[in-house]
Amino acid sequence: MLGFDTFALVFLGLAIALVVLGVKKVDQGMEYTVERFGRYTKSLRPGLNLIIPVMYAIGHKVNMMERVMDVPSQEVITKDNAMVRVDGVIFFQVMDSALASYEVNNLEHAILNLTMTNIRTVMGSMDLDELLSKRDEINSQLLNVVDDATTPWGVKANRIEIKDISPPKDLVDSMARQMKAEREKRANILEAEGQRQSEILRAEGEKQAVILQAEGEREAAFREAEARERLAEAEAKATLMVSQAIDKGNVNAINYFVAIKYVEALKEIGSAENQKLVFMPLEASSLIGSIGGIAELTKEVYKNNDKTD
Repeated sequence: MLGFDTFALVFLGLAIALVVLGVKKVDQGMEYTVERFGRYTKSLRPGLNLIIPVMYAIGHKVNMMERVMDVPSQEVITKDNAMVRVDGVIFFQVMDSALASYEVNNLEHAILNLTMTNIRTVMGSMDLDELLSKRDEINSQLLNVVDDATTPWGVKANRIEIKDISPPKDLVDSMARQMKAEREKRANILEAEGQRQSEILRAEGEKQAVILQAEGEREAAFREAEARERLAEAEAKATLMVSQAIDKGNVNAINYFVAIKYVEALKEIGSAENQKLVFMPLEASSLIGSIGGIAELTKEVYKNNDKTD
C-alpha cells in the first residue's frame, strides 16, 4: 500500500512537471519556434500555447517588433576620389520567425554588415556634390537594395537614413570658398542686371523727354506760324482798306497808314535794350494830325457799315 502511494505521488509529480514543461506563454511582439528532435515544425504565437515536452522543444525566441539599429561610422571614397565619413540608422522588422531563425546566423550582425557594404557601394558611385545634395535618393537606393537582400531572411527593411556625412576639413574649407565665390558671382550678376535695367529706364525716360520736347516745340511753332498768318491777314486787310481809301482820294487814310508806322518805329526804339533814354525832335502837330486822320477814317467806316445795314 505504501508502495502504491509512492508511485501515485511520483506519477502525479511527473504529470505536473510535464504540464508545466508543455505549457508555453508567449509575450506580445514575440514568436517562438518549435522543434521536434531538432527539426523546425511550427511557430508559437503570442498567448498561451501547449506542446508535448521531451519530444518538442523551443528552438528560438524571435522578436517580431520593429527594431532600430545604428550603423557605425565608416569612411567612403566617392566617385571623384573624395574621402568622407558616413554613419546612419536602419529600421527593420522580422516578418517570418522561421526564416529569421534558420536562414541566417546572427541576424542583426548580418543586416548590419549588409547595410554598411551597400552604403559604400551606393555612395561610392556618386560625386561629392551629389552625395551632399541627394540624401533622399541615397536613402531610397539603400532601402531598395537592403530590403531585397533581407527578404529571404524573413526580414522587412522599413527605413534607412543617412545621419551624417562629414567631408575632411580641407575639403570643407574648399567648398566654403567655392560657395562664397558663387555667391559673389551671383551678386555681381544681379548688380550688373540692375544697372542695365536702370540704364534702359533712364534712356527710355530721356527718349520720352526728347519726344515730348519736340512735340511741344512743334506745337509752339505751329501756333506761332498761325499767329503770324493771322497777323499778316489782318495787315493785308488793313493795307487793302487804306489802298481803297487812297484810290477814293481820302487823305485821312494816308495819315492813318503813316501814323501806324510812326508809332511802331517809336515802340521799337523805346524797347531796345541798349537804349535807356532817347532824345528825338518830334513834330507833335504832325503826329496829332495823323491821329485825327485815324479818327476821321474810323468814323467813315462806321458810317459805311450803318448804311450797309
